[in-house]
Amino acid sequence: MTIRRLYLARHGAADAFGRLTDIGRRQAGLLGERLAGVPVDAVWHSPLPRAAASARELARHLPDVPVTEAAELVDHVPYVPSAAETPPSWAGFFDGYDDAEAASGQRLAEALVARFAKVPGPATQGTRPETNEVLVTHAYPIAWLVRHALDAPPSRWLGLNSANTALTVIEYRSGLPPTIVMFNDMSHLPADLRWTGFPGGVRP
Repeated sequence: MTIRRLYLARHGAADAFGRLTDIGRRQAGLLGERLAGVPVDAVWHSPLPRAAASARELARHLPDVPVTEAAELVDHVPYVPSAAETPPSWAGFFDGYDDAEAASGQRLAEALVARFAKVPGPATQGTRPETNEVLVTHAYPIAWLVRHALDAPPSRWLGLNSANTALTVIEYRSGLPPTIVMFNDMSHLPADLRWTGFPGGVRP
């Protein structure tokens, strides 16, 4: 059986200009320490500076693992729901999206799924039957991949948020539906570094 595991992580905490902060670097380093025991084949990252810097920081703990930019991981709105699908609290968020922007986001979402959300081709002689890839990206692409794995309606990406450097793992196996192994796990972060990237609220 061929297996592909995606280790999805939102970038570390960033400032208003999209640059990784000292907190974000600490978060990314701790994620790298956690992933050091995983046989990682590749680290992919969004083109945006906060994701690229996070990938470099965590990759310090993954010697000899290639770190590569993937355009499909860029921050984007993957699906603009119709009025009937949009919860009232989200309605204002989509007011600024025109048809061209919505279509562009949907194309990116389709490309993201086509590239990463599948089992690689059948293992050939000398090729390991398992691949483990780290994707350093943003909250919305993670939400879209989780929604896709659950085969949920397109609008259900709404509300699936991820903390900075929280870990989500999706496993793809040949002949089986995808499995969400974990979602938004922050156990590698001390209490003071958790829940960044979320709006304020009560936290367990």
